[in-house]
Amino acid sequence: MRKPTTVRSTEAFTRFGYLNLFSCATLLYSEIAAIHGMSNLPDNPDLAIAAGRGLCENLLEPLQRTFGRLAIRSAYRSPQVNAFGNAHFHSCGSNNNNRARHIWDQRSTDGGMGAMATIVVPWLVDRLAKGVAWQAMAWWIHDHLPYSELQFFPKLAAFNIGWHEIPRRRISSFLPPRGLLTKPGLPGHDGNHSDQYAGFPKLVSVSRGRFATGSRDTVSN
Repeated sequence: MRKPTTVRSTEAFTRFGYLNLFSCATLLYSEIAAIHGMSNLPDNPDLAIAAGRGLCENLLEPLQRTFGRLAIRSAYRSPQVNAFGNAHFHSCGSNNNNRARHIWDQRSTDGGMGAMATIVVPWLVDRLAKGVAWQAMAWWIHDHLPYSELQFFPKLAAFNIGWHEIPRRRISSFLPPRGLLTKPGLPGHDGNHSDQYAGFPKLVSVSRGRFATGSRDTVSN
């Protein structure tokens, strides 16, 4: 598929979709692009679609089926949009760091395909005032889903969630306690962490065979 450059080709691309739960229009929306009159369409639609499916099938769909509606704050960013956000608002990482993350249609330096979205989980927001910590959601995802990266933010405990063919399995946060929660090789990274998320719902599993290359099967807790 060629880069969409007309209304008709853009309509054809957005109709292609990722999964029923997440439309292209939702995943392509960018406040930066909308306000500053930029295109937020991929140069390589086929790669963007493949990476977006990996993100949706492996992470976003299981999360939404388990915890209810997700709010997508930011998903795909074109290199132009991401670079503008980095230069003017410091709200986006560099293009080099965001390849195979928010820039879905470019591969990372290791050649891997990946995609990332920034989401809010209202189920979690409703429980923050009752003492549920962001770490509980982090460990639940760590034990149940084939994520590559998680990065939590102060407002509404929003977090980046990334899928990648070669997962890093790294969790960090700008919420207290700031810094690194876990990565391969750290004590406590492996094993079961169910004591950290008592009362969380069981994973609503997706049928086997639907996950993209590089993922692992999930099982209900």
